[in-house]
Amino acid sequence: MDRLSDRTRLIASATRRGGGRRPVSPPIERASTLLSDRVADMRDASLGPVYGIEGTAPQAALRAAVADLEGAEHCWLTPSGLSAVTVPILALTRPGDEVIATDAIYGPVRRFLTRHLASRGVTTRFHTPEASVEQIMATAGERTRLILIESPASLTFEMMDVPALAAAARDRGVLTVMDNTWAVGLAFKPLAHGVDVSVQALTKYAAGHSDVLLGSICAREPAVVKAVANTVEDLGLCVSPDDAWLALRGLRTLPVRYAEQARSALRVAEWLSARPEVARVLHPALPGDPGHSIWRRDFTGAASILGVVLNSGDARAAEAFLEVLTLFGLGYSWGGFESLATHETPQLAFRDVPQKLEGPLLRLHIGLEDPADLIADLEQAFVALRG
Repeated sequence: MDRLSDRTRLIASATRRGGGRRPVSPPIERASTLLSDRVADMRDASLGPVYGIEGTAPQAALRAAVADLEGAEHCWLTPSGLSAVTVPILALTRPGDEVIATDAIYGPVRRFLTRHLASRGVTTRFHTPEASVEQIMATAGERTRLILIESPASLTFEMMDVPALAAAARDRGVLTVMDNTWAVGLAFKPLAHGVDVSVQALTKYAAGHSDVLLGSICAREPAVVKAVANTVEDLGLCVSPDDAWLALRGLRTLPVRYAEQARSALRVAEWLSARPEVARVLHPALPGDPGHSIWRRDFTGAASILGVVLNSGDARAAEAFLEVLTLFGLGYSWGGFESLATHETPQLAFRDVPQKLEGPLLRLHIGLEDPADLIADLEQAFVALRG
């Protein structure tokens, strides 16, 4: 199995023989109470879960599939992508510790760091999105316990040299947690590059159909595994078998969807780059992007999400542009089968150093629609914008 590609392994884990006659996907088992035949069996974990919070067949299959994809020894499921980020932070920090994160960090994670974590005595130091490994490590002090990595960064898609940063942090005894939702365990494998914990919002690409909220945490270092496992257990976190089943179903087709949407996104990005109304397209897979060289070196694919900076205009113009679109849904997510569009300039104000852009910032997620149709939709919106 180790020699097979990710694309094959994600399906082979479902068709592997030895389980007798059975459905391709595990049955949905809804249970809180799990019964045993004998008193001696009631606490024997080797026989399976002893209580429903530990999960049944769908959760176990999903954990195994995501762990295999990420190259992890252990995987835990959480009720959302946000909780997948916050749980390891809680597990690995104590009052008096410090966390380092990019100023471009995902907004709800920033809120958790500056509100919940700060109130419990853990401080956060933010570095500029363009900071080098040397500049990031120069901000680390004796209290620095953890570096939170987003690469590419939220909204503006700056890239980090993750292998070098993970190695530098390890040399200083600093742990690293990376949000790997953009690369989804296919295009980049953080644990193989020295990162301690890889997390994902399975809500996005893994589930792929915009109908479930779910997160994953993957690790393999024994001390990290123990700390995360204890925190998940102590917080009583669990996910429903129905949600796990939906994510597992989506995971089987993930590589095909991810690659197809990436091709469409690059085509749309190249078209947008030539538009006079567009100042910049922010997409690491696009040649000329500031992070393109790191992306090309370390990644084998790209997410289908773009930042589009208009040449001029204000919030009213940006929102008018979005209102004219007919094929792009107006919604805050990405990674599903459908294309989406949002106006993101207001979120930049929460950064310590607000980004200086030529005009409004739009975010486009490219779905599985024909890219020619999406381009035509954008074309008519630009015509309306000029009018």
